[in-house]
Amino acid sequence: LAALVVFAAGSLACAYASSPPQLIAARLLLGLGAAFILPLGLAMVSVLFAEHERQRALAFVAGAAVASYPLGPLLGGWLLTHYWWGSVFLINLPLILPAIGVLAIVMPESRATRLARLDLAGAAVSAIGLGTGVYGLIRAGEQGWGDHWAIGCMVIGCCVLGGFVVLERAVAARGNRGPLVDLGLFRSRGFAWGTVLAMLVTFSTIGLLFVVPQYLGSVLGFDAMETGIRLLPMIAGMMVGLGLGDRCSARLSPAITSAAGFALIAAGFSVGATTDPGDGTAFLASWITVVGVGFGIALPATANAAIETLAAERSGAGSAVFAAIRQVGGAFGVAVLGSVLNTAYRDHLSAGDGLPPAAIDQARDSVSAGMALAGQLDSPPLLEMVEAAFTHGMDVTLAASAAIALAGAGLALAFLRAPGGGTSNGESQSRCAPMP
Repeated sequence: LAALVVFAAGSLACAYASSPPQLIAARLLLGLGAAFILPLGLAMVSVLFAEHERQRALAFVAGAAVASYPLGPLLGGWLLTHYWWGSVFLINLPLILPAIGVLAIVMPESRATRLARLDLAGAAVSAIGLGTGVYGLIRAGEQGWGDHWAIGCMVIGCCVLGGFVVLERAVAARGNRGPLVDLGLFRSRGFAWGTVLAMLVTFSTIGLLFVVPQYLGSVLGFDAMETGIRLLPMIAGMMVGLGLGDRCSARLSPAITSAAGFALIAAGFSVGATTDPGDGTAFLASWITVVGVGFGIALPATANAAIETLAAERSGAGSAVFAAIRQVGGAFGVAVLGSVLNTAYRDHLSAGDGLPPAAIDQARDSVSAGMALAGQLDSPPLLEMVEAAFTHGMDVTLAASAAIALAGAGLALAFLRAPGGGTSNGESQSRCAPMP
């Protein structure tokens, strides 16, 4: 309830922000509320639903989360076309207010037997490590992978995150306060590999949500609302995948179900990696539908493999760790795949024959800068080159996403099993006992 109130306050603050710094500060408040809502939602699934219902409940949660990605540009584009820009934040309120009322009436309370103090040192160290590492990846995409600052930031980020693990172990050993991340959760093989694989699902599919809207907007010339409409096939595929995954989970192990979802994601991205500038939206719809089906199968299966092993009193902490690692996967996915896209785009532009070097350098800043420059210069050759370069970069990025998804399929088959040789379903017997 408190998180929903914070989220509502953040929405109001964003809508009425009068400067970029105010908007950034309001978005921090919005992010704080959201950071509570998602893991608590997963924890509710673990508490409210029995084991035979949990996979379907997780599928609904995953479906709602993923549906928001294309629906956001669709609804936001419509609001921006017809109303004041702040309406894209105020639209949250008609959803939040009924949710507060329903939650207060129907949700039973559950809590851990011992409440731990907030690990502020762990939060600071993890933020520094993740922020520095992501910045290094982004800088590498802008300045090249030989840039010393980029390499230095990535190395520092890895070292700080290694220190974070040591710190969390020390905090847990002292016992006077709880660690930010309970590393003991990862002693459960199902939780550990389910969480890692869910992160890989997010890592790989973020490539679609990162490059395709840019392709639709910059290369094909669609506005935000038109872009959202053309992403709807992904939702249709995801809904099919959620239904298939629900049926598969009743007959197949989580390992096979997850691997099948990853394989479909990889297949869709492999087809998408053959895109040419002249391909229409029908071709796009075909392969993003396949990716959506794979996502709908893989994410609930990996989430269930992780969450089903948790005792009810550990569901909040475990769901928070699961959600946080998924978000980390998304952040690193944007950074890594964005760097791949930028590198491939810029390298493809460097071979511009017959065009001034200054124009090429300016166009290399971004695809939108290249398109704008081509319009200013009224240069069809530059326009064609920018479109081809971005499409090439998108193809390379989607190929990388396909490789990540294939790796996820292999890891699911190899490791999403209980130590005794069964699938992670065998670990669900320990759910009612406290984790070690």
